[in-house]
Amino acid sequence: MKKGLLKKISDRRSEVGLYPVYEIEYKAVKVAILNPGLGAPSAAGFYEELIALGVRKTIACGSCGVLKREIPRGEIIVVQSAIRDEGTSYHYLEPSHEITVDAEVLEKIEAALEASSIPYVKGKTWTTDAFYRETKKIVKERIDEGCITVEMEASALMAVSKFRDVVFGQLLSSGDDVSGEEWDRRFHPESASHKERVFWAAIECCLRI
Repeated sequence: MKKGLLKKISDRRSEVGLYPVYEIEYKAVKVAILNPGLGAPSAAGFYEELIALGVRKTIACGSCGVLKREIPRGEIIVVQSAIRDEGTSYHYLEPSHEITVDAEVLEKIEAALEASSIPYVKGKTWTTDAFYRETKKIVKERIDEGCITVEMEASALMAVSKFRDVVFGQLLSSGDDVSGEEWDRRFHPESASHKERVFWAAIECCLRI
């Protein structure tokens, strides 16, 4: 990303330091940007603070592992639903195995991507707290349930958005492959550009929802 595009407008704080909130003006619309850290508790907590500051429409974006080897590195994935294999979401909503993104939001996200000629796939993700416990047995169970990706925040962010009655959607950029006998890092020299690509796609979607 080019220097000078972002303007810092606030700082949020945790025990590990400051988390700056930036503003970018895109197509004459001002959009707030925050990296809320890794994992459901951090992401949900900072999302709460953004909502308290006035945020009402959010598109999350980030990277994920894949549970389908045929999904290439750097593919944009529209999250339709998530398996709630983390603890944070259960403090916001009644227990359930799965949580879904609002259908109207999904339609608007797809329309935004198609209008910008951005290819994508869509599907279910597995949100888990423990990335060293992605065992062969559990991975197979999640694949059998229809999950195509694994990450650490989606189901919690969906739960916060439903509890607070704000609009939320999520895009992921595919990274490593955890579907095989061994972890495949799938390192790619263009990984940074993949992340920037999903960022700009998320900005486009944010303007449409």
